[in-house]
Amino acid sequence: MKVLCDRGALVDALNLVSGVVVSRTPRPVLRCVKLSAADKHLTLAATDLEASVKVTTPRVEVQEAGEALVPCEKLNQIVRESVDATLRLEVDKDVAHIRGDDSHFQIYGQPVADFPPVAQFSGEADFQIGAGDLGQLIARTVFAAARENSRYAMNGVLVEREGKKLSVVATDGRRLALAKGTCVPDESDTDGRHEAIVPTRALGMLQRLFDDAEQQVRVRIADNTIVFATDTAVLSSNLVEGNFPPYQDVIPQDTDTKITLNTEVFARAVRRAALLTNEESKGIRIAFASSGLTLSSRAAEMGEAEIHADVVGYDGQPLEIGFNPVFILDALKVTDADEVVVDLKAANKPGLIRSGSEFLYVIMPVNLS
Repeated sequence: MKVLCDRGALVDALNLVSGVVVSRTPRPVLRCVKLSAADKHLTLAATDLEASVKVTTPRVEVQEAGEALVPCEKLNQIVRESVDATLRLEVDKDVAHIRGDDSHFQIYGQPVADFPPVAQFSGEADFQIGAGDLGQLIARTVFAAARENSRYAMNGVLVEREGKKLSVVATDGRRLALAKGTCVPDESDTDGRHEAIVPTRALGMLQRLFDDAEQQVRVRIADNTIVFATDTAVLSSNLVEGNFPPYQDVIPQDTDTKITLNTEVFARAVRRAALLTNEESKGIRIAFASSGLTLSSRAAEMGEAEIHADVVGYDGQPLEIGFNPVFILDALKVTDADEVVVDLKAANKPGLIRSGSEFLYVIMPVNLS
């Protein structure tokens, strides 16, 4: 294999595939990236046996087609530290030669035949969606997924499609984020209903991999695997096993106090009130009233804070409730609306933050007594 590579494009491609490369493993091939040169393109592939990534870059000159299996971390370091605009990559008998104007590196690789198979995108897509729209759905939910929860299904994010409607849901038991969007389903399955629990790590990689908002992402779910593909990249991942909690049951339906708030005003007030909280007093108290909000916090040996903020609209009775300020701010960060609506029932009942009809966020109260 002989390839002349644009160094910047090669750095970008290596950064993307390195997300699934295993740094510590008794299997050397899992520390490698597979390079395939053919048809004026260079394709890089990597896997940790649970997820895999393939990225194709056309910014190369393929002088001799071929394949190679090269340690990813060392190749990445060499390419990143190079000062050349282009690099020559040659592979002969599992030894990779990387040449610049003033440098020559040799890296000992592994036999290509030992590399495990990487999932391909085959057949028709279950649905398609714009990369920008998919990225927004992920950003609005993935932060609320559980980390190392014993209920493994909560460690992932639920992707649920019914016809053209797409819902993405995440919860850690203390909060729940639900984002809604639309997609283009396969013509033969416009009324079908499908769901999958996708690992949060895979969705994090997806956000980096498909950074062009105008791209169309094809999605296929089959055999406990989900595959996302564009014209230049493919990400596949095993699904999380188990049953996702019945999330519709925890969305409050009987709230009787509705407060409309300016998003930035609310976020600024919460951030300031959170300044005087600590590990022992993680919550802030919020007194909701038609005259405005009063946010207060107290931390032993630190002090107290009281913040006042205006409301845009108020319908209901005055109410005091405690919330974790970090959980509130997490939701306000991912909404691009100027206003949000907070629905409440009682001090010991979950609150609901809504932004239009496409995003809602359930947050459990904290006891501040």
